[in-house]
Amino acid sequence: MTQTVPQGLPMERDAGPFDPPSRITALREARPVSPLLFPDGHEGWLVTGYDAVRQLMADTRFSSRQDIGIIHVPYETPGMPVQTEPSPQTPGLFISMDPPDHTRLRRKLTGAFTVKRMKQLEEQIIEVTERQLDELARLTPPVDLVKEFALPVPSLVICELLGVPYADRETFQVHSAKFMERDVNLEDKMAAFGAMFGYLAELVTSKRAAPGEDILSDLARDDDLTIEELAGIGFLLLLAGHETTANMLALGTFALLEHPEQLAELRANPDLMPGAVEELMRYLSVADIFLRYAAEDIELGGETIPEGSTVIISLLAANRDPKRFDDPDALDIHRTARGHTSFGHGIHQCLGQQLARIEMRAGFDGLLRRFPTLELAIPAGEVKLRTDMNIYGVHELPVTWTDAAI
Repeated sequence: MTQTVPQGLPMERDAGPFDPPSRITALREARPVSPLLFPDGHEGWLVTGYDAVRQLMADTRFSSRQDIGIIHVPYETPGMPVQTEPSPQTPGLFISMDPPDHTRLRRKLTGAFTVKRMKQLEEQIIEVTERQLDELARLTPPVDLVKEFALPVPSLVICELLGVPYADRETFQVHSAKFMERDVNLEDKMAAFGAMFGYLAELVTSKRAAPGEDILSDLARDDDLTIEELAGIGFLLLLAGHETTANMLALGTFALLEHPEQLAELRANPDLMPGAVEELMRYLSVADIFLRYAAEDIELGGETIPEGSTVIISLLAANRDPKRFDDPDALDIHRTARGHTSFGHGIHQCLGQQLARIEMRAGFDGLLRRFPTLELAIPAGEVKLRTDMNIYGVHELPVTWTDAAI
C-alpha cells in the first residue's frame, strides 16, 4: 500500500478527544518512520512507532540544538519567516541543548528533583491540594475545573518550590499561555517569552543578593551560572512545572468521567491510583510533539534519515502502538503502563517526573474522594480542546456535583 506523504503534521483530533489524529495512527501502522512535507517545503520525517521513538530519543545524534541546524516547524505559524539559518541559543534553556552544555546545566538540578526529596515534599503537596479542594467545595457548581483546581494546584506547588511569588501567577500564566499557543504570530510569542525572561532575571538577581530556601535561591548561590542562565532555567522549570501537570489533571478528569466504570473502580480502590496515573499518562500524553535535527545520516526503523532533516516525534502515537501495548486505545487502570514515553526517554527525560506523579496522585485521589458525584456540566462534545496549544488538554472543564465531602 502506498502511503501519501502528509503535507504538514496532521493535528485534527478527529478520532475523539483522547486519541491521536486518525491520519497519524494510519501512518504508524503503514510506516512508523515516515517522510513528512513541512509547510515551508522542508522534507523531514515523522516518527510514530514505539521502538523507533525510544531509539531516537536515546540517540544524541538527533540533536535538540537549534543553533547548529534549522529545526523546521511542522505547522503553519503566522508571521513566521522561512528560516534560512539556525536560531541563537537561549542561555539556560537546556531542553534545547546537547551534551556537554546540557549535562553541565542539568547536573545542577538533579539534587533538587531526587525521588527522596520529592517524597519529603509529598505531605506539602497533599496539603496544597486539599486546601484547593476546600476552596472548590465552597463554590456553587457548575465551575470550571481548570480555573478552580487543575491550574492552581501545580502552579502553587512549582511557585513554592522555585521561590516564585504566587501573587505573580497572573503574569506568568498569561505569558506562558501565549508562548504555548500555536497560532500566535512570532512577534507576540517572542514578546511573551521576553516578558517572562525579564521577570525571572529580576527575580534571580534578587535571590542572588538575598537567597531564600528554594530551588532558584540554591541555583543563584552557584557563581558558575550567569543571571541569563538562571532566568532560562527558571523559565523552563516554571513553564514545564505547571503547564503539563495542569493539563493532565484536567484532561485526566475528563477521561475518567467519560469512562465511568474505570472511575467507579478507582473510587472503590484508591490503591490503584499509582498505576492509574501511569495509565492516564500513557493514554493522554499531553506533551505529545517533540522536534529533533539529524546531525548526520542516521538509520532508524529501516529508513535513512539524511543529515539536516527535522524529525518530529509523536509520543502519543508511540504510547498507542499495539506492538508495545495490548488494546492500546482502551483506558485500563489495571494495565502495567510502565515503559510509556510520556516523560520522554534518554538524556532529556523529564526532570520533574516524580513531582508530577505525586501531584497527580494527590489531585485525582482528592478530587474523587471529596466529590463523589462529580460529573460534566456540559455535553462531552462541547468541551473546548487545546488543539491550538503545544501542550494538549482542555481550555475549560465545566463540572458539577450534588454534594461534596467537606
